[in-house]
Amino acid sequence: MSITIDKPPVKTRTDKELSPKYTLTAEQLDAFGEEMDAIRQRIVADLGEADASYIRKVVKYQRGFEVAGRVMFYVPPLWPAAVAALSVSKILDNMEIGHNVMHGQYDWMGDPGLNSRMFEWDTMAPSENWKYGHNYMHHTYTNIVGKDRDVGYGILRMDEEQEWRPYYLGNPLYAFLLMTFFEWGVALHDLEVEEVVAGRRTWAENRQIAARIWRKVRKQVAKDYLVYPLLTGPFFVSTLAGNAVANLIRNVWTFNIIFCGHFPAGVATFTVEETEDESRGGWYYRQLLGSANITGSKLMHVMSGNLSHQIEHHLFPDIPARRYPEIAVEVREICERYGLQYNAGPLHQQLFSVAKKIFRLSLPTRSPRPAPEATAAETPLAA
Repeated sequence: MSITIDKPPVKTRTDKELSPKYTLTAEQLDAFGEEMDAIRQRIVADLGEADASYIRKVVKYQRGFEVAGRVMFYVPPLWPAAVAALSVSKILDNMEIGHNVMHGQYDWMGDPGLNSRMFEWDTMAPSENWKYGHNYMHHTYTNIVGKDRDVGYGILRMDEEQEWRPYYLGNPLYAFLLMTFFEWGVALHDLEVEEVVAGRRTWAENRQIAARIWRKVRKQVAKDYLVYPLLTGPFFVSTLAGNAVANLIRNVWTFNIIFCGHFPAGVATFTVEETEDESRGGWYYRQLLGSANITGSKLMHVMSGNLSHQIEHHLFPDIPARRYPEIAVEVREICERYGLQYNAGPLHQQLFSVAKKIFRLSLPTRSPRPAPEATAAETPLAA
């Protein structure tokens, strides 16, 4: 039983070659990487029935909530409960099941229903498109401005390294719309429309990607807004509305969990030049400083797909997410020894921080005011 993930080969760099953003020496980065590798190897060797049982249990509950929600739509007074049950089902399918299964976290089980190559989730984004844009592009180039398209999703300005344009005055509005229609935003993300507009990509290159999106969108729209509402007969309109509200709740929750894990204050970004010839320890270092955790209850962690442990997810994306809480204890201790920031805070704190950044970056970045030149009388050497 083994899980593999592509990582940069181990390379060596001298301390002088490291960007000032790296607070560890090249030797310390190597040691840090070895400690992270050791954690991963130990967890992989320990995977077994408890992990398989957990994900199967989550799938069972997810399906149970969906059935309960669908049935309750036949009883109009139970509409709020039906929407709540369906919302929980969609969140579990998206976060704890879909996202994690498609990372290959359960491929070792040999279960076709939980295999990353076969799984398709209940959202607008086709799994094939998403796995390339997320598993490869985002997790390889995490927070490298200009390469990680999840920095702003091609819509928002989320980092000062992104050149300001008048368009970004709408940052708060764009964020609100992205949150509301998040599953649509994720589906269209791989079209890289901004690259087409800039002339760096052609529509012809998007043909297969667009075809997959169109097939998936037709299926999802038919299921949620036609087939299931029709099955409830005279309750067609209320069922359609219930499905729409459940999708909205899932979108809002998913957006906030993801943004709180990637964009609160203290999360670092990197330039392409800073990450050239990156060592394995450097890759781990970037994942750590480019992510943030959300503290909370066990239920909150499950409902977030354990992406409330975004740091651990970025360090070990193909390890079952249920293991992140136990890994977090060790990762935090290692960070303390190396003097590295471990960014964690409650949901409300991280949300406020993200919102503040969205509003602040809608405006031009103020250049730091140059220090006034010292006069002869103020100069220590003046005599």
